[in-house]
Amino acid sequence: MTPSAISKLRRALLAWYRRRRRDLPWRSTRDPYAIWLSEVMLQQTRAAAVIPYYERFLARFPTVESLAAAPEQVVLTLWSGLGYYSRARNLHRAARQIVQRGSFPGTYDEIRALPGVGAYTAAAVASIAFDLPHAVLDGNVVRVLSRLSAEPGLVSRSETRARLDALAARLLPRSAPGSFNQAVMELGATVCLPRRPLCLQCPLAAQCLAHQRGLESQFPVRPAPPKIVETEQRLLIVTRSTRVLLTERPANSVRLGGMWELPESGQLPDAVLVEPLGTFRHAIVSTSYHYEVWTAKLPRPPQGFTWCGAEELGRLPLTTAARKALRLAGFVPAVSHK
Repeated sequence: MTPSAISKLRRALLAWYRRRRRDLPWRSTRDPYAIWLSEVMLQQTRAAAVIPYYERFLARFPTVESLAAAPEQVVLTLWSGLGYYSRARNLHRAARQIVQRGSFPGTYDEIRALPGVGAYTAAAVASIAFDLPHAVLDGNVVRVLSRLSAEPGLVSRSETRARLDALAARLLPRSAPGSFNQAVMELGATVCLPRRPLCLQCPLAAQCLAHQRGLESQFPVRPAPPKIVETEQRLLIVTRSTRVLLTERPANSVRLGGMWELPESGQLPDAVLVEPLGTFRHAIVSTSYHYEVWTAKLPRPPQGFTWCGAEELGRLPLTTAARKALRLAGFVPAVSHK
């Protein structure tokens, strides 16, 4: 792509972004802490789903100092339902490191060194908060650039990612790099869609090789998707007066460590099933869980289980499956901001 073509692309994309960008709360700030928080939350999660969590989190932890001072369980409770809880733990650890160093890191390498921060997040924060010329390469950007260049390689391969990374760096202007990065991401999120791209609305359609060849649906080139594993589980609602029986996962669990959940039937062999309340599905990566929810009676809970009232439920970091099951039983725990 020639320098004049790159210049034309930049102008077209930034003009489109100024007209069409969504009004998202993290776009009205230059606070690196708030920008970093949004980027961590947006990993693997749609913007519409992130907004209420982002606003609640900032209301409770308006500064990196307030986040660093909070107990981990309070942080997990505010994060509960957003998934991928290692993000919250790393965010908390990183906040404490930032407070220890005395200020938010102001270079790409320093941001990249924080717990849980990868190349994409470091580039996003560095460019948006500090105007540093680092190009981002997330899923949306990969899709845009793969179609723009008709990239033939599998995007899972390191050499393909290196070519796309180099293209992103060539396209990035040294002035307003944060706006340009956000513009490419916005294009991928709202126009250059995975299955049905809205090419007639795209400001880069005239320069897009995939569009010129009528092959938009063939890019990015991806490996075959992993086989979905189906699994069935039965969750039990055991109550005593207005309290419900829960258990906490060990903090060192590979998945959902420190989260609170309802007992499964295999954990309570002495429980007597009473009434089915319903079913629901919940997917985690390539596993699809099919849950049955039953009320049950239990003479005496074994060690490791706790009776929790409605007020306590709002202060506990509950798993998403536990929240869905409790709603079927009429328990709707509200997130506590205290």
